[in-house]
Amino acid sequence: MAFVSSIYRVGFNCLGQHTLHSNEDLSLFGLNCPRFRKSARYMKKRCINVRAVVVKQEIDFTDPNWKKHYQEDFEDRFSLPHLRDALDIKPMPTTFSLKKRGPQVVDGICDPEERPNGYVNEDDRALLKVIKFSSPTSAGAECIDPDCSWVEQWVHRAGPRKQIYFKPEEVKAGIVTCGGLCPGLNDVIRQIVFTLEIYGVKKIVGIPFGYRGFFEKGLPEIPLSRQVVQNINLAGGSLLGVSRGGASTSDIVDSIQARGIDMLFILGGNGTHAGADAIHNECRRRRVKVSVVCVPKTIDNDILLMDKTFGFDTAVEEAQRAINSAYIEARSAYHGIGLVKLMGRSSGFIAMHASLSSGQTDICLIPEVPFSLEGSYGVLRHLEHLIQTKGSAVVCVAEGGGQDLLQKSNATDASGNVVFGDIGVHIQQQIKKHFREIDVPADVKYIDPTYMIRACRANASDAILCTVLGQNAVHGAFAGYSGITVGICNTHYVYLPIPEVIASPRFVDPNSRMWHRCLTSTGQPDFL
Repeated sequence: MAFVSSIYRVGFNCLGQHTLHSNEDLSLFGLNCPRFRKSARYMKKRCINVRAVVVKQEIDFTDPNWKKHYQEDFEDRFSLPHLRDALDIKPMPTTFSLKKRGPQVVDGICDPEERPNGYVNEDDRALLKVIKFSSPTSAGAECIDPDCSWVEQWVHRAGPRKQIYFKPEEVKAGIVTCGGLCPGLNDVIRQIVFTLEIYGVKKIVGIPFGYRGFFEKGLPEIPLSRQVVQNINLAGGSLLGVSRGGASTSDIVDSIQARGIDMLFILGGNGTHAGADAIHNECRRRRVKVSVVCVPKTIDNDILLMDKTFGFDTAVEEAQRAINSAYIEARSAYHGIGLVKLMGRSSGFIAMHASLSSGQTDICLIPEVPFSLEGSYGVLRHLEHLIQTKGSAVVCVAEGGGQDLLQKSNATDASGNVVFGDIGVHIQQQIKKHFREIDVPADVKYIDPTYMIRACRANASDAILCTVLGQNAVHGAFAGYSGITVGICNTHYVYLPIPEVIASPRFVDPNSRMWHRCLTSTGQPDFL
């Protein structure tokens, strides 16, 4: 008998005074199973952060059918929640018209009924993992068994379906943007509105300032139409505004029912997704026909299973400009040291990719890789070496890196996240102190471009990603799915159940090829 560790479920984010119902209520959502009851202990708290629940899935690798059992469990976990699960509803032909350009001729035979129509079949799937590792020691290896056996893992393909579960003329759709700013928010809002109108939806509203807009007085709905959103992609920020935190799940669903909202599109990160899943489950408990669909928005790129999230490419592009500015400042000064702090609370993807793209970074510090400032193998000693050999240096650090070097804080923000100490300022001070003590002049230039990056409009790559994500979010809602998120996996657009993507933040794997490439580019040693 052997075991494999898997992350399955999470507790729900703080939505004010959300309380969970009994295990009997969980069974209504198909969640009354041992692995989810464990996470229910988190959900029953009044105000919590997203927490990973790691459980041991028992697998008997001597069983010749273990792969089949594993795949069956995977299919069960990744099956998409549907309105049919709780409601007796019937589908109808789609109103999303794909213009036909004439019948297709195959081998001289014209059959209009068999021609490709551009719709996605319910049974279409995309492969979640595409690399077959030969050994657990391979760089970035993700193995289920000691032999790294290949196990196919298929997820639902996104796109328009032939049948829908809402009458467009009766639908009222709501859009809400939560958390912090991120390049591309307006692009997603724009495409959601465009696609809803193509289906025939006339009533589209924006909920102002995140979940707060559901309960705070004086924040009316924002009517949306093609005319309203036509040019909003030309500016950064969010047309609807953003905020962190919110009210109780019950109050939000009360507001949804009072407003007559049938589809709710929620743009946000891990915490927002957890809140969206709570809203979905409460709607399901009440047997309310509301489709809740998320579009993952996190500039840190820390959502599980996805290639990337919108805003990330833009953030990397802008961040590498900051690094290049730090390089010019450092090279132009006597013993210049450029220091750049970038976003990345728990994941160092922006710092890693920006360091790679700029090509000017000598030291890249991320939360996933511990480092020391002092000592023979510390960052400061390596900076001495760089000043002696190159005359200048550039350091890039993610905001969540090196928090063990700072005084702990019990303060939290509105989303329940621990307020971090400023690692950038700390490193700046330590560099100045160190070179002063060794009597070597050093000119430190510190750059923090965080809010400049968040406020940017999306670049071309992100604009395309936002366009497709926004369209597919609407397709998913009309297909009757709820409690799902849309993303890109191995270049294909897919639907995923929310609990699977918020089980934990996505981290940079220090054993991955991408981190190894970064180390090759910077030439830095281990700082321990």
